[in-house]
Amino acid sequence: MKNKILLGVSASLYILFFWIGDWAPEVKAGGTLLIIQVLWIGRVFPLAYSSVVLILILSFHITSYDEVLSYLGSSLVWLLFSTFILAHAFVKTGLASRVALSILNLANGSGKLLLLLSYIMMFVLTIFIPSNIGKGKLISDILDNLINKLQAIQSTTNLGKSFFIGVAYVSAISAAFVPTGASSTIYAFGMFSSVSDEMSYINWLIYFSFPMFTFVLSLWLILQIVFPTESVNREMVKDLLSSRKKELGKWQPQEIKMAFIIAGILILWLTQTWHGYSIPLIGMLGAAIVVFPYVGVLDWKEARSSVDWDMMIFFAATLMLSNILIDTGAMDSFAGWLVNAFENLHPVIVVIVLCLLIAAARVLFVNVLGFLTIVLPLALILGEKIAMFSSLEVAMSVYLVGIPGFLLITQSPVHLISYSYGYFTQRDLLRVGIVTMSAWLIIVFISIFVYWNLII
Repeated sequence: MKNKILLGVSASLYILFFWIGDWAPEVKAGGTLLIIQVLWIGRVFPLAYSSVVLILILSFHITSYDEVLSYLGSSLVWLLFSTFILAHAFVKTGLASRVALSILNLANGSGKLLLLLSYIMMFVLTIFIPSNIGKGKLISDILDNLINKLQAIQSTTNLGKSFFIGVAYVSAISAAFVPTGASSTIYAFGMFSSVSDEMSYINWLIYFSFPMFTFVLSLWLILQIVFPTESVNREMVKDLLSSRKKELGKWQPQEIKMAFIIAGILILWLTQTWHGYSIPLIGMLGAAIVVFPYVGVLDWKEARSSVDWDMMIFFAATLMLSNILIDTGAMDSFAGWLVNAFENLHPVIVVIVLCLLIAAARVLFVNVLGFLTIVLPLALILGEKIAMFSSLEVAMSVYLVGIPGFLLITQSPVHLISYSYGYFTQRDLLRVGIVTMSAWLIIVFISIFVYWNLII
């Protein structure tokens, strides 16, 4: 019933904007945005099929079919393709589990330190696994196994809540740590690169390391206060983690190969400004080596099956929509309206209000990439009209505010995965989320008003 209603709304909007009257291009672009967001948010169709509908609307009513399809050849789309293959190889060889367990072993059995290291572990894994869902599931399985065995001899209720609420939050935040951390991050990297020649892999790390790690420490402290961590049997924790690591056995040839491939690609990404080869090109090189006979770890059939082709179509569609909104002037018009509404306010107040509005709107969106399709182009244009701040600074702050979901289980697929293990309730999430969301906003404000002013 819901889908029929939403489909009817979409059809009505289509008739209104494309069959009735002769609307200006920017109005048609705005109408297209409304239609596709109804389809995407409402999940009327699978995301990829809704993206095909978008391609048809853009081709028939706004621009040419050739121009629309050109976005499927974007280097960012093929960077996403490459990261799917690299991530699958990283997990399949067992290297991901070995890295995760090695990090957790550093806690030496301490429950509090184990909690902090589990968050840091997500930042390490995000370099190699550009999927919040894949990363969240891998970590959740390891932590679930550990807590289940601890519960046999003592209460670990609070530790379980802190672990799994932390997974839900940090998974999204850590995805923004590197330009290849998730599809939404790759999209943001492309948008930021369009306004700044300085946006490289290493500069991205410099810009976002401060807010990321400040948040992790803040979240750890908040959870210690809200859900005080129980004292755990240190020797048992060490034994459990050691036994899991022993199950992996000695380093296998496939793991060693993958470790060298990942290290080489990471070095090339970090030194991009020296050699000049783009991040997408280096990613494609890595994906090709992973499949190359004798030196690789996958065959082409398995590599091909690891690629989420639906996500690639959806990702390309978000690029199409963003550029159409900018090229037709739709975002200029909306940004101008916002600037007029805020014209009597100090630029600092404008940025604060903008971030608060983005945080409030984020509650309604499950798909982060679809949400960023709207807010990032708007932020880039607003940045040109707001004194004191550059387009890049405004867009980065909006991006940081827009990626995590703090309040509802439905705000992210990773929230749903983490919740499914049964360690926390919606009430627990809301209780922590209000405080954590406030802390995150403060960290973002410190970043744009102080930190980025010092380094950019």
